[in-house]
Amino acid sequence: MKTNDVQSEIDNLRAEINRHNYLYYVLDSPEISDEEYDLLMQKLRRLEEEFPQFLTPESPTQRVGAAPLEAFGIVEHKVPLLSLGNVFSKEELKVWYKRTLKLLNGQNPAFVCEHKMDGLSVSLTYIDGRFTVGATRGDGYKGENITQNLKTIKSIPLSLPKGAPSLIEVRGEVFIPRESFNKLNRERAAQGLPLFANPRNAAAGSLRQLDSAVTAKRPLDIYIYTLARIEGAQFPKTHSESLNYMKSLGFKINPNNRLVETIEQVEAYRNEWMEKRESLPYDADGIVAKIDSIDYQKQLGDVGREPRWAIAYKFPAMQAHTILKEIRINVGRTGTLNPYAVLEPVSVGGVTIKQATLHNEDDIRRKDVREGDTVIIQRAGDVIPQVVGPVLSKRPAISVEFNLPAKVNGVCPECGSRIYKPEGEVMYYCPDAACPAQAVLKIEHFASRGAMDIRGVGEKMSVILYKEGLVSDFADLYTLKNKREELLSIDRMAQKSVDNMLDAIENSKDRFLGNLIFALGIRHVGEEMADILANEFGSIDNLSGATKEKLEEIPSVGPKIADSIVAYFENPKNREIIEKLEKAGVSMSKGKQETGGGTLKGTEFVITGKLESMSRPEAEEKIKELGGVAKSDVTRKTDYLVVGADPGSKLERAREMGIKIINESEFFKLLNK
Repeated sequence: MKTNDVQSEIDNLRAEINRHNYLYYVLDSPEISDEEYDLLMQKLRRLEEEFPQFLTPESPTQRVGAAPLEAFGIVEHKVPLLSLGNVFSKEELKVWYKRTLKLLNGQNPAFVCEHKMDGLSVSLTYIDGRFTVGATRGDGYKGENITQNLKTIKSIPLSLPKGAPSLIEVRGEVFIPRESFNKLNRERAAQGLPLFANPRNAAAGSLRQLDSAVTAKRPLDIYIYTLARIEGAQFPKTHSESLNYMKSLGFKINPNNRLVETIEQVEAYRNEWMEKRESLPYDADGIVAKIDSIDYQKQLGDVGREPRWAIAYKFPAMQAHTILKEIRINVGRTGTLNPYAVLEPVSVGGVTIKQATLHNEDDIRRKDVREGDTVIIQRAGDVIPQVVGPVLSKRPAISVEFNLPAKVNGVCPECGSRIYKPEGEVMYYCPDAACPAQAVLKIEHFASRGAMDIRGVGEKMSVILYKEGLVSDFADLYTLKNKREELLSIDRMAQKSVDNMLDAIENSKDRFLGNLIFALGIRHVGEEMADILANEFGSIDNLSGATKEKLEEIPSVGPKIADSIVAYFENPKNREIIEKLEKAGVSMSKGKQETGGGTLKGTEFVITGKLESMSRPEAEEKIKELGGVAKSDVTRKTDYLVVGADPGSKLERAREMGIKIINESEFFKLLNK
């Protein structure tokens, strides 16, 4: 066979296979059987093996995965891949709409409504018609290069038709269809492998495989939802036109998208799919409304990490019915008795729920939840499991109203001390500071980063140290230097681990006074309040002698906080622990916090949402190191609101007050000045 004939046959086979891929994976309308498709693929593979000079990266045979990578590279998003703001009710949607109309000077926009799919956002870039780079969202500005893994998804075209622009970048949502997910889990169960919790986790894990051959075995799919960049062609004037344009290039577009003219039609679209969400072949937790006009989108712009021209309108939390087998009690760090429900395992939104919070006895009584009830479970914000209430029609004939003191016979289930309930409060407490449950949690809290920052003493180590009798309270941590041999005898405790932990304990003696006050675990005294008290009183001695009246002179201190501080220092066991700390050499009066001449001196920050590169305590620590002030609530004094992923209500308050809103990247620039 002549070379030109081979090239022509390979080109024809590729075109034919790509057409069948499009019909099957995008249009769901196959024309040939699986066997016929396999024969075409086998023929193409044979020719490419015989004539390797004609093998190209975009050939349909190259979807099987490349050699494993050592690590993912980084891709910078030329157009930021932003996250969306959320609304949860008709009223909140109207507030967003009114604000949008005001910014558009009263012009009424049309909207494109789409499903808010529960998958993973990715970016796909094509140069000269070839799929070149695929990346994750990352922090919105930089993502991971997962090109090889994305090439295994058959609904992603590896090449575009003739006449495609010289450069085009699109964004889409990778997901695993429900039916495919269930089949995948059945196969894993048969192989004795752990099951995936839900389709989103399975999709995310599949895309982040360093070996793309593993990804190729996962039933991943994609819907393209936006056009980010284009060169060599005119950018469409509307979002709906861009969707049609991308569809004409062979991209898979969700057929449930809808162009609507009014905000009332947005509401109707959401309500329609809220009722039909279980019939969808994929998981969706709401809808997205996008202003159709690209000119309007540019006019509105972005705020923080969110576009002003789009909003996610979430569905209510997913619910399920199950049996409440038992109400149990655990004891918190501050002595609170916390009731929780032990449930007959039930799947809610793809996650198996076995326990759920019940908050406190008053909440249980208000809902009239009883052991043996059939109850409604929901994942609040689709995350935290909680009991909504009982299904009264299914209540057993014999049921008893819940009573917390009776449940525990009036004593702490951990130490047997008589429990009490302060006047005006909803929680019961164990008063014994030496209660084992409290002791372990207090040790863990004392060693935490925002407190004494003792690396190596976390949740597990706190339990081990207490159970082995090496410490009875957190002050005993400073006696561990004399118990080195006992530490080395603990399973999996190597010499280096012990030395590092002992060094961290020694170094913690010189922490700022605010960290020590927070570490003591005084009820109602968080990190911010601890810093205020440290700067106000200058030493533990001064603070311990302060009267309620003196404490209430501080603007941020109310009666509840003042009572709690006075009660803490009046407790003989607490005074004993403080004496032990002082004898061990822990600084009790490390001056006022130095705000010095740092670049952020006098600047007040509030952080909302999850930061990608560091935890919130770490970010707040850096602010303080540079002379700034880290607060928990947005006020008129706030200079900057730092916005991470999934921000809370602080973002809306900051907008209303006109506070400057910055993203993580802008925050870093301030830190690095």
